[in-house]
Amino acid sequence: MAINTRKVFIGGFAAGIVLNLIDYLSNVVIFGERMRADANAFKPGLGDTMAAMDPAMLTSYVVMDFVVGFLLVWTYAAVRPRFGPGPTTAVKVGLLFWVFGLILSMGYLQMGMMSSGLFWTYGLVWLVNLMLAVSVGGRIYTEDAATV
Repeated sequence: MAINTRKVFIGGFAAGIVLNLIDYLSNVVIFGERMRADANAFKPGLGDTMAAMDPAMLTSYVVMDFVVGFLLVWTYAAVRPRFGPGPTTAVKVGLLFWVFGLILSMGYLQMGMMSSGLFWTYGLVWLVNLMLAVSVGGRIYTEDAATV
């Protein structure tokens, strides 16, 4: 059965909204000062530069969250025939993305750009964010009227 690209788009958009909302809350409201302090401890002024994000940088983060949202739902749609529809499959997809993200961002911890406490706390927030996003997107995705 073909993947319903229309539903991947709609579900991915919804997942992207969830990702952007939680990323804003965690990066700006909850961990903003702590992230700035860790970055400044690594290299004086780095955190201040990151905090004064220009519109192009902000736009790239927003776009990337939508890309991740689409990839989450596309992956959910791709594995759904093998693992079945529903939250268990969504959790598996979320865990896959979480582990991959941890591997990619481990360099921040190893270089000292982030304290281990912040890294793992942020990692748990990212896990929750991914689980909510893929659950929302997966709930929207169906294979009715599948298109190529």
